[in-house]
Amino acid sequence: MSSRAGSTVQRTASVAIDADLKAEAERLSVDLSRAAEAGISAAVRSESARRWVEDNRDALESWNEWTKEEGIPLSQYRQF
Repeated sequence: MSSRAGSTVQRTASVAIDADLKAEAERLSVDLSRAAEAGISAAVRSESARRWVEDNRDALESWNEWTKEEGIPLSQYRQF
């Protein structure tokens, strides 16, 4: 199962995990495949966001500097 629209193909992957953690997950009836997929999905989103910020750092810093000097565009129309 994937959170990405249209992505339903699944692949088998071999993953090594701590034996005690696996035993506890089984004792609690945790679906290891779903838990692993959720964790990997979260890690992918986090790394993707981190890389986006890294790749766009110059533009972000430039915009921040511009707004520091010039102010927020159309700020006179803000109602808060």
